[in-house]
Amino acid sequence: MSVVRPLSGQGGWSQPAVLRKPSSQERIRTNEFGPPNRKELAVERAAKKELVAELNGVFKDTNVVVVAHYSGLTVSQMQNLRRQMKQAGAAVRVAKNRLAKIALEGTGAAVIVPLLKGPTVIAYSRDPVAAPKVANDFAKTHEKFVILGGAMGKTALNPDGIKVLASLPSLDELRAKIVGLIQAPATKIAQVVNAPAAKLARVVQAYAKKGEAA
Repeated sequence: MSVVRPLSGQGGWSQPAVLRKPSSQERIRTNEFGPPNRKELAVERAAKKELVAELNGVFKDTNVVVVAHYSGLTVSQMQNLRRQMKQAGAAVRVAKNRLAKIALEGTGAAVIVPLLKGPTVIAYSRDPVAAPKVANDFAKTHEKFVILGGAMGKTALNPDGIKVLASLPSLDELRAKIVGLIQAPATKIAQVVNAPAAKLARVVQAYAKKGEAA
């Protein structure tokens, strides 16, 4: 005859499992609340639409854009980059590549679309030199910040083109030199200082290609 042995536990028998109410975090992890409701989805879509419109305005209003990989940078380092950009009259944004590509439609900067792969950051400024100069200096001291290229007007720039721009004097410095060295009517000075960005971009890209061939 077989013998049924008592289970281990107090009094030789196991205690029944105590049921408890799962926490809110556990309910979220197990998707107890289900997928987002229509209102939440509508709010999310509206936020994305607003971001795309904002980025589109930025791309249309800026003269130069720099694209770089930033994977591995700390929060403190990113804050430092933002601060340096702001001080130079430039700015930096991190946005999902898919949304950035949509925002680039219909703008001259759309030539940077092929660069938007992986964790990218976008720096931009009206001054054609400001964003490239800060980005180039930052890359020198942060190896995980890798410049991929960018655009000036409708002209695509490779990393060497960004370096060439970074080596040029800023618009403020150019204005000071022009006013100090050229004795000419103000209208002519303005024409030189406010030359179309695309013309300068073509010159910069030519120098960059020349450097690659050397």
